[in-house]
Amino acid sequence: MRTVARTSLLLAFLVSGCGGPAVDLAKNLQVEIIDSGWFDMGIVNGQNKLVPSVTVRLKNISDQKLPVLQLNALFRHGSDAEEWGSSFQTVAGSEGLGAGASSAALLVKSNNGYTGSDQSRADMLKNSHFVDAKVQLFAKYGSVQWVKMGEYPVTRQVIEKK
Repeated sequence: MRTVARTSLLLAFLVSGCGGPAVDLAKNLQVEIIDSGWFDMGIVNGQNKLVPSVTVRLKNISDQKLPVLQLNALFRHGSDAEEWGSSFQTVAGSEGLGAGASSAALLVKSNNGYTGSDQSRADMLKNSHFVDAKVQLFAKYGSVQWVKMGEYPVTRQVIEKK
């Protein structure tokens, strides 16, 4: 029984030591906002649809690789506390994001937004009932917990499909 306990303890020690010390993402992962705005989803169910979006790049400024790096974006409508929409992205799979490396530009967009049939997309942004949005970005790697990276306003501009 003692042999099993010692072996388990040794394995736990070896596994925990393999990845090096934990990286504090709040201090070692930089978020660069490349662009934000209202992504043009085109015509959906006969109506123009715009959803809040942000294009980001993440840079690992730590001295360690970040395996299975993920990004979660929560969009909020105005000052509402409730989530309006979300988007989940895998930034780097098992290959990880290397020390000093930057991710590709990631377009993150909400699943919810505004629709309108009698206005152009640009006019939708000028509507008196239009309410701006914001996005909260969270990141995690491996099995660590989600870390809030920041909260950013969504610019009132139309982002065209490319």
